[in-house]
Amino acid sequence: MGRGAVALARVAVLVRAPAGWLWWPGVLAAGAGALVPGLTGRRIGVYAGAALFVVAAYVVFAVRRKRYAHLAKAASRAGKSAILQDRAVTLRVWRRAHRWWLLPAFLAALGSSFALPAAGGMLLAGAGLGLWAKALWLGRWERDHDALLWVRTEAAVRGGPAGRDVRGYLTTGVAAKDARPGGAKGARPKAARPKAAKA
Repeated sequence: MGRGAVALARVAVLVRAPAGWLWWPGVLAAGAGALVPGLTGRRIGVYAGAALFVVAAYVVFAVRRKRYAHLAKAASRAGKSAILQDRAVTLRVWRRAHRWWLLPAFLAALGSSFALPAAGGMLLAGAGLGLWAKALWLGRWERDHDALLWVRTEAAVRGGPAGRDVRGYLTTGVAAKDARPGGAKGARPKAARPKAAKA
């Protein structure tokens, strides 16, 4: 991969971005769905939902892990001219690109409660948990290697941070930009205290 002036987004932030947008609507849909008797009854719906929650969390966590590991292992150092995208900007761009399916996914999870109470919401929440766990896994890699993983923004937008268009990752030091290893929000730097004037 070239070392020219390219815009880069954090891999872990891109993975973590959908987690909350799946988890909280899923919890809400599951809670609301549990109030509906449904065709199968609440008990069967909740048991089925629990199984779907576990399966979704595992599958989402496990999918493409080898691809992520391969790209991380082959990553090269980012050049000084690379433009590092802020965490907030990455999240905003992701929301703008995917908002069209977030509401339908929530409505589908809520509507499925008329058949299997709470199951659709728990499936959605499980997918969110799996993404969060994958971001933590990437964070462990970043801490172990003392480096942050970045991907070209245009490639990530087209097919995700491990899609076909992604040819490789770039790395920087762990102090780069405003997100900690794993994509969590970094602590804001404290303002320097003014030194007391000497008498």
